[in-house]
Amino acid sequence: MYTKRVDANLEVILPPASSKPERLHDAMRYAIFNGGKRIRPLLVYATGESLNVNPELLDAPAVAIELIHAFSLVHDDLPAMDNDELRRGKPSVHKQYDEATAILAADALQPLAFSVLANIKKAPPGVELKLIQLLSRACGSIGMTGGQSIDLAAEGMTLTPNEVEHMYSLKTGALIHAAILSVSLLSESISVEDTLALDRFSHNVGIAFQIKDDILDVVGNTKTIGKPVRSDEFLRKATYPALFGIDASQARCKELLKQALNELTRFGDTGAPLAWLARFIVERGL
Repeated sequence: MYTKRVDANLEVILPPASSKPERLHDAMRYAIFNGGKRIRPLLVYATGESLNVNPELLDAPAVAIELIHAFSLVHDDLPAMDNDELRRGKPSVHKQYDEATAILAADALQPLAFSVLANIKKAPPGVELKLIQLLSRACGSIGMTGGQSIDLAAEGMTLTPNEVEHMYSLKTGALIHAAILSVSLLSESISVEDTLALDRFSHNVGIAFQIKDDILDVVGNTKTIGKPVRSDEFLRKATYPALFGIDASQARCKELLKQALNELTRFGDTGAPLAWLARFIVERGL
């Protein structure tokens, strides 16, 4: 239900491929409608169920965060970054179109996300600005972009577990954190304790998400993960499995999941959708 909801909203917000510049708009839509699971928007709506926030208020952050996620994937796949030719089993945007068009498509998706947040209807006063600030931090140099920079700089290096998890908390965790905490900004009755619990939940889930991605890069298959396996090994990435082994990586995922689920006990039955998503993130793909 929520996946269809976010897709319908994305369909409306994205410029039609028939409008000029057609090739750019077509590439933007290709980057968005390429079979993604919409995990981050689902986290928005699931958190909304935990906090009893009207789904209509959640549409904007759900869409904005998916736009930012797509922007980051297009850039990550570029030859100057990870040089991946497949994304979700289809040619990456720079392979389907060309490198320049891919860069421009990603660059156009990012401001569109902030435009969506700036035009939320019926939001509490001042929340639009707070949401823009939250997402700005999540995708900037102290968030997703900074994590990618650390990732590139760490190729071929040996990092400690804390250093790897810090990188993951920025590279992947920052946007997951924004997805979950955006809902707390839209709740008019959330307590400080509930906000802190969601903050800790998002931190644990974000790190577990990336560790599981790295595990799948080693033991998964191209059909499952949608891109060639062992690409991290080829690039000499400083990943959890490469540095500490598969067994330690799987154990750490389970530990992070347990910690995350413990944070949801305070929400009772309303936290069940978030708990289900957390389990899916750690157990998917195998």
